[in-house]
Amino acid sequence: MSGTPHDFAVVDSDVRYDGAIVVLRVDDVAMPGGRVARREVVEHPGAVAVVALDDAGRVALIEQYRHPVGRRLWELPAGLLDEPGEQPVDAAKRELAEEVDLAAQDWDVLVDLVLSPGFTDEALRVYLARGLSELPAAERHDEEADLALVWKPLAEAVAMALSGEIVNATAVAGLLAAARVVEQGVAPRAVDAPWTDRPTAFDDRKARGES
Repeated sequence: MSGTPHDFAVVDSDVRYDGAIVVLRVDDVAMPGGRVARREVVEHPGAVAVVALDDAGRVALIEQYRHPVGRRLWELPAGLLDEPGEQPVDAAKRELAEEVDLAAQDWDVLVDLVLSPGFTDEALRVYLARGLSELPAAERHDEEADLALVWKPLAEAVAMALSGEIVNATAVAGLLAAARVVEQGVAPRAVDAPWTDRPTAFDDRKARGES
């Protein structure tokens, strides 16, 4: 293995699909040894999710239909970073209100995730929200009109993840991280902690008028 890291330069790039929440880009990338390989990349605006814990140590879980897998999944309140200029923590507050009618006084960062880096730049930040209070019921549409909110003790939610009942990757990571914080006193990060892998290509393309 060479001591100098290879520069995976993009030789050519072509957008094959430009959708509402994803862009499919095909890049020709220079590989070690001189070969040029084709890589398909799904650009995504990024997202946030929330582990909302009440004073009794229960976590807010939602059961929501996900069309690509054809069934309802246990998930955390979550949503896209699709409001121009909105900070991720503000997006998390918005999603918590829109999906489960909750506000929170205390916010921390639990984990940052790159969800499937083999083909997409989609990244997600999971927050821990505590000091919860109820809000007036929000109006919901489409899949969100069908979602169900259930409160589970954090330990039970972790057990659901380990048993395979919860398979949503964001929920699994968020619940395990929250258990570490709550049970072992590990300090979470501040809401303004750097987010190295927050995706920018989708938003940059939109800002240039290409999406």
